[in-house]
Amino acid sequence: MRVSTGAVEAAEVNIRPINSEVVSQVEVTGSLEQKNLVDYSAERKKSLQARYSYGIIFLVTNLIAWFIRDYGQRLLPQLHYLKACGTGGHDCFRTLGVLRISLGCFIFFFLMFLSTISTRKLFEARNTWHSRWWAFKFFLFIVSVAVPFFLSSDFIQLYGEFARIGAGVFLLLQLVSVIQFINWWNNYWMPDKERKQSCSLGLFMSTLFYIASICGIVVMYPFYAPRTSCALNIFFITWTAILLIVMMVVSLHSKVNRGLLSSGIMASYVVFLCWSAIRSEPATEKCYTKEQVNGNGDWTTILSFLMAICATVMATFSTGIDSQSFQFRKDEVQQEDDIPYKYGFFHLVFSLGAMYFAMLFISWNLNSSARKWSIDVGWASTWVKIVNEWFAATLYLWTLISPVVIQSKVMDHDEPMQQTDESAIP
Repeated sequence: MRVSTGAVEAAEVNIRPINSEVVSQVEVTGSLEQKNLVDYSAERKKSLQARYSYGIIFLVTNLIAWFIRDYGQRLLPQLHYLKACGTGGHDCFRTLGVLRISLGCFIFFFLMFLSTISTRKLFEARNTWHSRWWAFKFFLFIVSVAVPFFLSSDFIQLYGEFARIGAGVFLLLQLVSVIQFINWWNNYWMPDKERKQSCSLGLFMSTLFYIASICGIVVMYPFYAPRTSCALNIFFITWTAILLIVMMVVSLHSKVNRGLLSSGIMASYVVFLCWSAIRSEPATEKCYTKEQVNGNGDWTTILSFLMAICATVMATFSTGIDSQSFQFRKDEVQQEDDIPYKYGFFHLVFSLGAMYFAMLFISWNLNSSARKWSIDVGWASTWVKIVNEWFAATLYLWTLISPVVIQSKVMDHDEPMQQTDESAIP
């Protein structure tokens, strides 16, 4: 009995240091995990802040393109001596000047896209490259913008043709992002029994959007189609009204049953695109007369110009951070060390946005000579917006109809199998 007691005491003596080592290891592990959590939080914060820095770079690039187009030939005489700028430097201003700045912006963001495309975790070196190293990236941006001014005009013209395609892709991505946002907003305001949420607010919002859409249609007729000779504008406005009715009827169909909120928001967006398209018609047209702008522009022209630039930057920024709308798998679980948004997609959208703002400044016409303080004006811009409107309505209608079509195909495929199984039963 004494031996067993001594053995127990020895065992207790041996166990205590082991337990203390285990406790200390657990404490060290816990502190390391806590440190990692703090590091992940700091890295995520820097990553989110970096988005706004890239947005500022993109805004500054837009302003540089405007300055080169409208005032560069008078205030930047040093460009006259570059061989690539041609006689008197004419190939580095106006349309070609905008395309050169656009190409420089595209080069910068496309390089960022190539260097961050496969980034997944916050502890990767590519995350540090995306969120930091701003001095080096500023130097890279300056070099990227300067290089196109040493390239030949033929190459810049070729880039302009390529930029038309890239700008179209940008509009498509923006449209998908808008429709996904509309669907999210519609689901958010749908009645929920668990949260005891009624549909009164959603009904009020849908009514508000439809009233705004109808008022927009009614107002556009006297302002932009005052005479029967304005057949094209009458067609644009009337077809937009037909699209509104079709979207409302389809969304209220018993098999679709999506309510009026999403279709009301989409109706307002479609009316806005129609209005913007008609506003882009040349100032000399008899169905839409507006005052010719002098060399400096009045305050309304300048304000609308700056608002258009800010809208372009905001559209690029919002589309760039909305990578979830373009994921094939929507059920991926976000880990604590995952990046908050897809860096590669973000920079790709900004590179396409560089092509898009170039098309806005030159009105989608590579041979145009845009007036000062003008943006996205001309028949090319008008038809681009009209086609974008029609495609937006078609894509939205497809998002409403496609679940019904897929479900009907599945049911048609299951019925023959059920009949086969029943015939096999003796």
